[in-house]
Amino acid sequence: MIKYAAKLGLQDVPNERSAHKSTIPKSAGLGFVSAVILGQFIFNFDYFIDYFFMYFSILIVMLIGLYDDKYDIKARVKFIFIILAASIVVFYDIRIDSLGTYFGYELHLPWFIAALFSVFAIVGFTNALNLMDGLDGLAGGLSLIMLTMFFAIGLTHGDYFLVSLSASFIVAVGAFMIFNWHPAKIFMGDSGSLTLGFVISVLAIKSLAYISPAAVLFIIGLPLIDTFIVVRRRLQRGQSPFIADKNHIHHFLYKTKLHVRFSVMMLLYIQLALSIIGFQIKSTDQFLSVVLFVMIVYIFFNLFDQRYRYRPKTQKRKKRMDRRDA
Repeated sequence: MIKYAAKLGLQDVPNERSAHKSTIPKSAGLGFVSAVILGQFIFNFDYFIDYFFMYFSILIVMLIGLYDDKYDIKARVKFIFIILAASIVVFYDIRIDSLGTYFGYELHLPWFIAALFSVFAIVGFTNALNLMDGLDGLAGGLSLIMLTMFFAIGLTHGDYFLVSLSASFIVAVGAFMIFNWHPAKIFMGDSGSLTLGFVISVLAIKSLAYISPAAVLFIIGLPLIDTFIVVRRRLQRGQSPFIADKNHIHHFLYKTKLHVRFSVMMLLYIQLALSIIGFQIKSTDQFLSVVLFVMIVYIFFNLFDQRYRYRPKTQKRKKRMDRRDA
């Protein structure tokens, strides 16, 4: 994919939001997603046929991501195809039927609400992981951690769907990371990040048969927290939640430390800690788990608030102190 990226028109040209300074191939998504699909077709054909709807949906997401990598299409066009792919897996009963049990009462969702909420969740997380693809090795590293957790859950409970799908992508993304670690020789592009987000969200929904929804929040925590922070901040400024900017957690950390590898490693450690918490609390009180997650979101929102020193109250206080000193 590195060799043929230029001929395919799949190269990332640096812009004002880029951390890299030279043109880099962004065709890895096409490579490792195709490898997974082809590998399952050749070596696991019966399973491939049983879950053909899943691989067809993955193909849809990968192709629309690939088209975006080449032609830079509008966000709403991507969302239409991701919604289509999500609707297919929901039609085949991969959906969120319950939000968990709290104080002895299960929050069960009617079928229609469950279907809509599941599509929203899949599309939301697919975009969330895509937004984390801003530093060398970050999106791939986060994906490896989350995929490994779902592999462990599948292995523990004998779920071949979780084991096979997560293991296939662990191997593929692991190989990709050799070339994506800083300084990256190739990027995954939207064809990779959108597909990984889609796959992880489906695995998360399937894992609800064995763990609580609150536990899943932690296992896929960092992309969710980042998206919540960025979207809320954009809405506070009166901007579209889909506008591109440099206000993500990884941008803040990189601007503070000016070191790509350090920034990526710290974020991977945070995600690993969150995922381990999620794996450990899978059978504990869900209300307290949700409260804990909300507290973590609140801490991150204020800790990574890049506007704090520019807020009006802070400016007025500074002016009063300047006048007093004068």
